[in-house]
Amino acid sequence: MGVGRERARWLQHRRIYRENSQSAVGIVAVVWDGRVTSCPWGERGVGLRLGGGTGGNRGKGNKGVYRLRIGSWNVGTLTGKSIELAKILQKRRVNIAYVQETRWVGSRAKDADGYKLWYSGVQRGKNGVGILVDRELRDSVVEVRRVNDRLMTIKLVVREYTLNVVSAYAPHTGLDEEVKRCFWEGLDEIVRQVPHAEKLFIGGDFNGHIRSISGGYGEVHGGFGFGERNGVGTSLLDFAKAFGLVIANSSFPKRDEHLVTF
Repeated sequence: MGVGRERARWLQHRRIYRENSQSAVGIVAVVWDGRVTSCPWGERGVGLRLGGGTGGNRGKGNKGVYRLRIGSWNVGTLTGKSIELAKILQKRRVNIAYVQETRWVGSRAKDADGYKLWYSGVQRGKNGVGILVDRELRDSVVEVRRVNDRLMTIKLVVREYTLNVVSAYAPHTGLDEEVKRCFWEGLDEIVRQVPHAEKLFIGGDFNGHIRSISGGYGEVHGGFGFGERNGVGTSLLDFAKAFGLVIANSSFPKRDEHLVTF
């Protein structure tokens, strides 16, 4: 299936999803009540505020706000790095982290210095994705679904909110078109299965550039990006547009070295 056919199908999903949707969703950070509540609390993680309640995690001075900090990282490999990674996440006060290219085999979970890591991999030394959840939220995980070595998702219940967290590792440009098609169709299926009343966060290495300006994608591109748009970047933007998502990393300025991929 070519990009043109994929785009047509996603645009159809966009119409259906928006007609039935009761809540906004976003890539990496959520659009909450019409705004991206992202990154006033740090460079590398994306901040999220959940309304309601009588207080919250790191919510001093913001009664009724529960703050989450979410980040995504292509780690290259997790072998010998899981504890080091957990310490970095603790330092950055990241609650939930998506990791890609773990290069671990299996569908397991393990403790990592206070975090719980769920991971999915098929071939040793190749691909692999994972999600880490901190000590405060790990018991809130109610479901784990490992799709393959490029996609996995977990579901958390935090107060009155149900959060769906997806870790994705897109095929790079040089791989076969069938591999790319399978990835995007798998991600498409995950998104369509999320109930409209629940919240969705997708974080990952999409191996693409979305360009430094929005260029026709103003509703999903926040105006901050990197380089020239390539085919994978266009696929990501079309996907986000079809499902009413937002590329949250593009919604605030960052250092150039943090803008290479989304």
